[in-house]
Amino acid sequence: MQVPVNGPDPVPQRLDRLALRGRGGDPALVDRTGALDHAGLNRAVGMLAAMLLDHATIGDRVACWLPKTRTACLLPLACARAGVVHVPINPLLKRAQVAHILADSGAVLLISQPARIATLEPGDAAGAVLIDEAALSGERTPLAASRPDADPYALAQILYTSGSTGRPKGVMLSHANLWLGAVSVAHYLGLAADDRVLALLPLSFDYGQSQLLATWAAGACVYPLDYLTAGDAVKAVGRHGITTLAGVPPLWVQLVEAGWPETGAPSLRRITNTGGRLSIPLVRRLRTLFPAARLFSMYGLTEAFRSTYLDPALIDRHPDSIGVAIPCAEVLVVAADGTIAADGAAGELVHAGPLVAGGYWNDPERTALRFRPAPAGSMLGGTAVWSGDTVMRGADGLLRFVGRDDEMIKSAGNRISPTEVEEAAVAAGAAEAVALALADDRLGQSVLLIARGDGDTARLLAAMKRDLPNFMVPQHVVWRDDLPRNANGKLDRAALKQDHGA
Repeated sequence: MQVPVNGPDPVPQRLDRLALRGRGGDPALVDRTGALDHAGLNRAVGMLAAMLLDHATIGDRVACWLPKTRTACLLPLACARAGVVHVPINPLLKRAQVAHILADSGAVLLISQPARIATLEPGDAAGAVLIDEAALSGERTPLAASRPDADPYALAQILYTSGSTGRPKGVMLSHANLWLGAVSVAHYLGLAADDRVLALLPLSFDYGQSQLLATWAAGACVYPLDYLTAGDAVKAVGRHGITTLAGVPPLWVQLVEAGWPETGAPSLRRITNTGGRLSIPLVRRLRTLFPAARLFSMYGLTEAFRSTYLDPALIDRHPDSIGVAIPCAEVLVVAADGTIAADGAAGELVHAGPLVAGGYWNDPERTALRFRPAPAGSMLGGTAVWSGDTVMRGADGLLRFVGRDDEMIKSAGNRISPTEVEEAAVAAGAAEAVALALADDRLGQSVLLIARGDGDTARLLAAMKRDLPNFMVPQHVVWRDDLPRNANGKLDRAALKQDHGA
């Protein structure tokens, strides 16, 4: 398959070879235990890979349930070098979810910490050997990097979704998926060897893992941080001269509310967002707070790594856009009849090309629903991911997110985008907002808005009525002191639906 890439190295290789891309003496990883240069990174990956083969054989699944320790950072490359399949588990998940992932993946090994291992009950890790990460330290003869001609399409990782809307499902990612994704992101972000990337997001989250892989693809340095408050991130940016900061919308809300110095963050060159669209007011606040930083608005889904990005030069004029396809991706807007939707018409976002995952592990039924042949209008063909998300492509070629089909509110014959209602609420003064559908005998569904802010419902609704048609104005408003977040830091819509009977 020809890879549509506007950048370097379009031919995929085995993932572990990312450890060879930096200049030997330049820093690659700085954490609480010290610093590793790129030569040290390659050696550490090789030693850990050798230790993994003491407990597993090629093709086995190896799970990791850790915060951002050095072991957790090295495991994606070390598992790839050892020929085992990496199964990262979000450190915020609890024993029942961990037990499901271990059983579903058939992991033979779980690398964790004593306190976490102690929470597991008999039978939770049946078939898996439990190992304290401390047992994987020490000197070993490093395992050599894989050959350049080794199979890049072999399974490298099973990345489980957060499970906020049901039991986590495992997305199967090949070395090629991860290699091309890392190179693509490093290229369009313009990462360079002197960049310093602060890794705030969970490494089990595709966006969080991308911070590691894209950084090393560029030969740059990553600073993993398990933070307690947004203030911890502010301090880390200043202390390390961080140039690149990634987040999801709820995290950005916390960061813009944090106490930044009067000088802001002059070292920041770029800030990036995915996992939900930034509201226009939040875009404005970020641009004011970090005027020298390039703001990348992006869209992605675990099943295809990343799909689109907006050129930062366009963010002020098009703050509501998710941009165009990233290198290595073909992104289509498909109408209900399977044809390519006209400009200005809504359709389903369909992603084709070499970033498309191999389906869901051990789940052919759900795989068949989401991974289907690309539409006839696709240039690349093959299997595509049908996202379930509704988008529109403008005459300018830019995509705009409308909403998820399963989240659209259908009221009195009108289809209402929750995102549009939420953005109007934030523009009207709410700090954060989630719009949900409530069953309504008269309308079919009515709009429930759950908001964090000053609690002034009358003022909020008056402002929203100026910006929205009447059918989109919420019929019900509930104020909360805080909104729940899932394990990846996104607002937990499933928990709010359960709390409010939506």
